[in-house]
Amino acid sequence: MDTPARMIPLLEQFDWARERLTRRLGGPFVDSGNGTDVEVLPLTDEEYLWEPVPGCWSVRPHGSGPGRGAAGLTGAGTWGRDTAPFPHPSPPPFTTLAWRLSHLSELLTLRADHTAGTHSLTRDDYRVAGDAAAALADFDASAASWRAALAGADDAALDTVGYSTYPYGSDPEDPFLVTVWWVNQELLHHGAEIALLRDLYRVRAGLA
Repeated sequence: MDTPARMIPLLEQFDWARERLTRRLGGPFVDSGNGTDVEVLPLTDEEYLWEPVPGCWSVRPHGSGPGRGAAGLTGAGTWGRDTAPFPHPSPPPFTTLAWRLSHLSELLTLRADHTAGTHSLTRDDYRVAGDAAAALADFDASAASWRAALAGADDAALDTVGYSTYPYGSDPEDPFLVTVWWVNQELLHHGAEIALLRDLYRVRAGLA
């Protein structure tokens, strides 16, 4: 199947943002933006779970209970992610790198399923990673699943309202092209947040 012309720039943007975040997390180098390679230290479990301020929302073992202000921990397995039902706390809590990366991987996994899979996965089915290595592997697998779902969408699909049935957003009311655009924005802005947290951790730890 030929890639719809409207999809090509969005796919290129997704692929670029995915590669940049992957390198920003796993190194050993990332492009500074001007063609210069900047060394990236491996993401450790300590940094993955680092709480820059008191009262962060993060990922935690289910047995420890939720963090301050959270109503529960979402996710299957040993670990869960701090959450609260709508309406969410205002102002929103500060979230750790682990929380942001888990959120990003979850939305990619679930949207892939609700686009080209079983259309049944919920947040309670998603297995939250409790360590850096598992989180990086999960992000890679989640991004690959979403990319595969995009590859199966033809031009008509892009205009189909509810082509993605993802239940935690406006996907069922949106043309699929809008959903694709939105996911790119999620990857770009959470990727930037994660990059900033890595910079703060590096400076705080005296690593550079």
